[in-house]
Amino acid sequence: MFSKIYSAHLSGIEGVLIDVEVDMSSNGLPAFGIVGLAEASVRESKDRVRSALKNIGFNIFTRPITVNLAPADFKKEGTRLDLPMAVGLLKSAKAFEGDTDETIFIGELSLDGRIRPVSGILPIASSIQKKGFRRIVLPEGNVTEASLVDGLEIVGVENLSQVLAWLMGREEIKPVYGDASRLEAKRGSAHDFRDVKGQYTARRASLIAAAGMHNILMIGPPGSGKTMIARRLPGILPPMATEDALETLKIHSVAGTAGEIERPVLERPFIAPHHTSSNAAIIGGTGKALPGHVSLAHNGILFLDEMLEFNRSLLETLRQPLEDRIVTVARAGKTVTYPSSFMLVGACNPCPCGYFGDKKRECTCSQSTINKYRMRLSGPLLDRIDIHMEMQAVELKELAELEDGEPSESMADKVLAAREAQNRRFGGNGFNAGMSEQDIKKHCRLDDKSMKMLENACDKYGYSARAYAKILKVARSIADLESSSDIQSRHILEALHYRVLDRQA
Repeated sequence: MFSKIYSAHLSGIEGVLIDVEVDMSSNGLPAFGIVGLAEASVRESKDRVRSALKNIGFNIFTRPITVNLAPADFKKEGTRLDLPMAVGLLKSAKAFEGDTDETIFIGELSLDGRIRPVSGILPIASSIQKKGFRRIVLPEGNVTEASLVDGLEIVGVENLSQVLAWLMGREEIKPVYGDASRLEAKRGSAHDFRDVKGQYTARRASLIAAAGMHNILMIGPPGSGKTMIARRLPGILPPMATEDALETLKIHSVAGTAGEIERPVLERPFIAPHHTSSNAAIIGGTGKALPGHVSLAHNGILFLDEMLEFNRSLLETLRQPLEDRIVTVARAGKTVTYPSSFMLVGACNPCPCGYFGDKKRECTCSQSTINKYRMRLSGPLLDRIDIHMEMQAVELKELAELEDGEPSESMADKVLAAREAQNRRFGGNGFNAGMSEQDIKKHCRLDDKSMKMLENACDKYGYSARAYAKILKVARSIADLESSSDIQSRHILEALHYRVLDRQA
């Protein structure tokens, strides 16, 4: 008896339709084979499926059984295909006669028939809905995640017995209907810029960076507030649009870091990898070609604390995603592309001991040691960082006298107003840091005074063409914060102020 059940798998953050074809012969020796480029985790499914079916009273393995996973040239891995295999076997054994042609089945089976949640449900649900399927049967723990897909009927199940009873019409399971409008992008953060006293230039630079999604690097001694400022940046970024929020959630769903979504609320990601992280962890990889930190930070912030402690070769891998805002991960038999449009926030000490240029503590590093340390940040990578500035620690006696800084709520309002101007400029799809050459020519026109000022600075400090473009983009964001339609000379002057490392080169 032949049967076909529909399921789905992942390729990057897109779902791929899988036909689970089951052939159960009436004659021959007992056998259970799985074909169709199945990896070890999928081949192990036959043991989970066999035990789960036996434990609900179906011993159908006394005859030859072949399961084909089509398309056969697409590599399958993971445990998502357990449930569709079991349903296919039940259908071949004529345990039920219901129509399953418009239904997708996904889930991992326990040996006793319980159905466990799996990763990657959101991108799969989104893709199969676009392919015309109207219903998905999946683990109860994945229902909330799948319910963020418009127009999809979601049937959450807890065990294989419940699935069979539902297919036979003996048990009714109340479905949940997808509604993307339930996803609310959250504004605000537990960390408030009000707590940052002093550091006026750093707070101003952070405001500009958030307004245009500019990469920023802070250089200063220990205790100058670099990490404190970085952790408050998500609180002043504008809320994500629903489409962006869903795309970000898809990446985390594939990586298995979304967890169990109890509330459909999403904050902008703040990803802070340790400096001992591997290239595969940052860029993406492993045998499964999973997304890395640059993709998990999509539409949010990638924070590299102690940036110069990262391996130089790892830092160099950031150049391509910073420029293209996508990253391609190639592994044996698999190449996937993930979005990686993030705001890079770096923090580092000025030297290995941390106190070069400090007003109170003497640096113990030689000049050659300092030069070698700073050479870990190459010129091409530095070119891709829009804003870099030096910071000094605020003296303890001054902290008690200084007033609270500007609250995050007020800064967020300014950023939101600047982003609204950019939405009008780019048709709701873009920000200043991502401007193309054509956009720069159109939206960053300078008067003669401003152009002369910029040309003189480029001649004096040897700015590259990329650094020249970065200065214009930052100036455009400064003008947007002032609600200025034109870039003025003061905006160019301030943007030049944030290229401190270029002036020291």
